[in-house]
Amino acid sequence: NEADPGKSPLAQAPEPGTHLVQGSLSSGFELAELSTVIVTGEELFGTRSRPRPRKRRGGGELRLEELREGDFIVHKDHGIGLFLGMTRMEASGVPGEYLVLEYKGGDRLYLPVYRMGILQKYVGVEGRSPRIDKLGGSGWQGRKGKVQKAIHDIANELVELYASRQVSRGHAFSPPDQAFRRFEEEFPYVETQDQESSIAEILGDMQSPRPMDRLLCGDVGYGKTEVALRAAYKAVLDGKQVAVLVPTTLLAEQHERTFRQRLARHPVNIRAVSRLRSPAEQRRIIEEAAQGKADIVIGTHRLLQPDVSFKDLGLIIVDEEHRFGVRHKERLKGLKKNVDCLTLTATPIPRTLQLSLLGIRDMSTIETAPEDRLPVKTYLAELDDLLIKEALERELARGGQVYFVHNRIRGLDKLAARLKGLVPAAKVEIAHGQMDPKELEDIMIRFVRGEIDCLVCTTIIESGIDIPAANTMIINRADTLGVADLYQLRGRVGRSGQQAYAYLLAPRLSSLTKEAGKRLKAIMETSSGGGFKLAMKDLQLRGAGNILGTTQSGQIAQVGYELYLDLLKEAVDELKGRRHHKRTEPEVDLRIPAYIPEEYLPEVEERFRLYRRIACAEDDQEAAGLAAEMEDRLGPLPEPVKDLFKVTAIKRLVSYHNVTRVDFTPGTKKQKIVLSFIEEGPPDIEPLLAKIQSGKGMRFLAGGRLEITMTGGNEPIKRADKVMETLRGLFASAATQGG
Repeated sequence: NEADPGKSPLAQAPEPGTHLVQGSLSSGFELAELSTVIVTGEELFGTRSRPRPRKRRGGGELRLEELREGDFIVHKDHGIGLFLGMTRMEASGVPGEYLVLEYKGGDRLYLPVYRMGILQKYVGVEGRSPRIDKLGGSGWQGRKGKVQKAIHDIANELVELYASRQVSRGHAFSPPDQAFRRFEEEFPYVETQDQESSIAEILGDMQSPRPMDRLLCGDVGYGKTEVALRAAYKAVLDGKQVAVLVPTTLLAEQHERTFRQRLARHPVNIRAVSRLRSPAEQRRIIEEAAQGKADIVIGTHRLLQPDVSFKDLGLIIVDEEHRFGVRHKERLKGLKKNVDCLTLTATPIPRTLQLSLLGIRDMSTIETAPEDRLPVKTYLAELDDLLIKEALERELARGGQVYFVHNRIRGLDKLAARLKGLVPAAKVEIAHGQMDPKELEDIMIRFVRGEIDCLVCTTIIESGIDIPAANTMIINRADTLGVADLYQLRGRVGRSGQQAYAYLLAPRLSSLTKEAGKRLKAIMETSSGGGFKLAMKDLQLRGAGNILGTTQSGQIAQVGYELYLDLLKEAVDELKGRRHHKRTEPEVDLRIPAYIPEEYLPEVEERFRLYRRIACAEDDQEAAGLAAEMEDRLGPLPEPVKDLFKVTAIKRLVSYHNVTRVDFTPGTKKQKIVLSFIEEGPPDIEPLLAKIQSGKGMRFLAGGRLEITMTGGNEPIKRADKVMETLRGLFASAATQGG
């Protein structure tokens, strides 16, 4: 009722009856004296909507990690060199910004910013420094050719694995129905774009008769569990059972609570097996699984024991596969043969990541952070009582809780007493995996309720503990833990809108081993949302050379991990019979300024990031979205930025047609465009020849170059538009038309 906006909706309710009022209430209530009952939409319809703004994914980010000055890089044509940063300079009187690359003997290459796509960050094998190439020399092409030959054996193995997976037959699930859509509507948040695409990919896999083997990679707290819940509920709706395999008892308990809460309105029988259950209770749950009475069974490696069987298993969900041993993975491999499998991880193990990047194992990623999520402030320091005391007191002063992690059971008691002495008012308790299950459960429940201020524990809390009030973590002897462990531990804090802190403590920083120093540096440099990048870094730290048991580290050191993967993927595609058309990275010289002026965006790092996104935009639509984003953030685009987008659009168009250079020659009446091609020439030569023979102003020059004469467009402000129009007309009938 809009009679008087100054009054409350209830005060304006006119006649007795039913009235719809828009507002926000946690639950309904009755006002007996007014003979009024308030009922919320959730109580009527079982849904609750909390709209959240959707976040746009930024396209074209570096697949590995951002380049820094002094890093080794791989130029696909010239080989391995050093990245020295960016510089502003003029070429033929035209200002621009260039990347500076240094090669053997101090030779330098100045790469236009729009060609950044031809570069890769060098990731090799730990302990081996790459050999810097000579600019213009033949050594790089020779090395690359040898690696390509060596790759064929491993490519054959991968194709055999892929083929065996393709011919396997499992259950083809039905498409989502009305019951599934109702379950989706009960999700109390708006799904991020990444979640939506991951759900669509997983449901698509499940509807195929080929058994699903998909990796879902997303940071801690980014919504992987909700995606897994959708898959689990779809399986149950089709009458199939679901096994959820987790590495720790605490994570089993957490998942059981989450699944029960989310499926509370649906007739789904959920069971959990772990050490926290008595032997009799475990036997009863295992019998229910065998008889088909348990729809979803959540458990630790206990689910992989020989006495556990399912009447009709349709889906296996594995959380953090890297936490399971070799024997458990072999048992899991047997279960997966004809059953759909979804693996959840924040930091995939190298072999899993390799198979996913090669298309042997499917992968979905969730990169969008929840709203209000702040990066965890991470500090590296020596063990110091004053530092610990200040960290504890600051967290307790704002009503929060603290994890103190020490991954040795021996000494936990002394550490707890030490902390109690530093902050006498703090309620300190101990938790580790060898405690009596009931005692451990009691301590964790009290910590969840806020009855404990500081939990001194082992890495048992690494997975599954979701306590928004715990926003400070102190990790003692962080130098003894792996990259993935540190990343997972840090993900336990910062799960609310509060600023969270993580302290990585070591006895003496000066005495750290080289390997420990690199692990700690990797975690310090990786902020929230960097699990995938961290996994790529982990490939280098562990040694990236073992795929399917075949040692390839020598080849990887020769060309870098990313190019090695590219070459391997090409070989795999070739053996699968796929047509593999390589896109070129052409140079485009229109004699116009095409860069981001420093006055428009002073920060060098931000300019670098935007150059990379512009250069790697897949199509015109993505580029237009990026231009709109820049205009919204930074103001109207200056002419050099507009021309940068146009130059990259031209580069994108001709890259599908084997063009290596586009040169523009200005003139008062006539202007010329000269296209240079790779040795093979254009991919579809016949329609191009027909157009050249029938039209005027086009001819072939020496070296297979094509000259096009055009009129108009000599003015710099219109030049890029005219060139684009001409080239679109030239390639309009080509079968490989792109861009």
